[in-house]
Amino acid sequence: MTLSPTLLLVAYCLAIAGFSLVGGLLPNWVRMTHTRTQSAMSFVSGLMLGVAFFHLLPHSVAMLGGPAATDIAVRWLMLGLIVMLLLLRMFHFHQHDFSDEEEHLHDHDHDHDHDHDHDHDHAAAAHAHAVPSRGQATPVHRMSWLGIALGLGVHTLIDGIALGAVMLGEIADGAAGLVGVGVFLAILLHKPLDAMSITTVMAAGGWSRSARATNNLLFALMCPLGALLFFFGVDFLGDNRDYLVAAALAFSAGAFICIALSDLLPEVHFHSHDRTRLTLAFLLGIGLAYAIGALEPANFHLPVH
Repeated sequence: MTLSPTLLLVAYCLAIAGFSLVGGLLPNWVRMTHTRTQSAMSFVSGLMLGVAFFHLLPHSVAMLGGPAATDIAVRWLMLGLIVMLLLLRMFHFHQHDFSDEEEHLHDHDHDHDHDHDHDHDHAAAAHAHAVPSRGQATPVHRMSWLGIALGLGVHTLIDGIALGAVMLGEIADGAAGLVGVGVFLAILLHKPLDAMSITTVMAAGGWSRSARATNNLLFALMCPLGALLFFFGVDFLGDNRDYLVAAALAFSAGAFICIALSDLLPEVHFHSHDRTRLTLAFLLGIGLAYAIGALEPANFHLPVH
């Protein structure tokens, strides 16, 4: 027995909202270590890249069909990459340094393993956004979380559109099974990090636990909102429906690639300790994205006629 795309999408949305909520609450329950965070980022980076190249982009090309399908899909992919890069530049909304317990190890590695002529200013900037150590004055302004929340809100809406688009592609192809599982997993595993970014910066800014919980709930609902609005609203576009779904898939692929290459991986790359562990986590993410293809119907990436 297989679930309909609508029921499957609802199940995906509930799981994503739940994981996002848990991610925002984790700082209250568990102290996230530096190594655990870096390993998770490496794994999610590989998964997002794999989903973009193995699932989103090929399905966009298949939906578009025709001799110009690849060119059109790549243009939409590039647009998604540029838009996400501009969002990252404008809001600098990802903040993934949740613990300072291994900061001395990070500093030691920079002193001994990075004796070339790079200053790594972006690494210092990342630490400026980190939650301060106990006993230190907080460098975070009380309203700093607004820029992070706005940037991540737009980003998570794009994630929702990606999920809604891949489920619509399933309907267009008449496919059955867990077709959207790759996109779902990439979003599911990334949302806790995003939610922790918001609640951690809010905590550093002195906001109450109830205020953090309210914003965490609103953020958790953003991705499901984007997915459901796109899934149920795209039919109003009539004949342009299939083109828009294909464009959304390619656009989302570009966004995923940008997040992995310009945000997550550079932060991991400049932590020279645990190189083997982080590299294996990255390759595991790519491998999982590729393996997920076995859950898709054989004709899912064939042109639609």
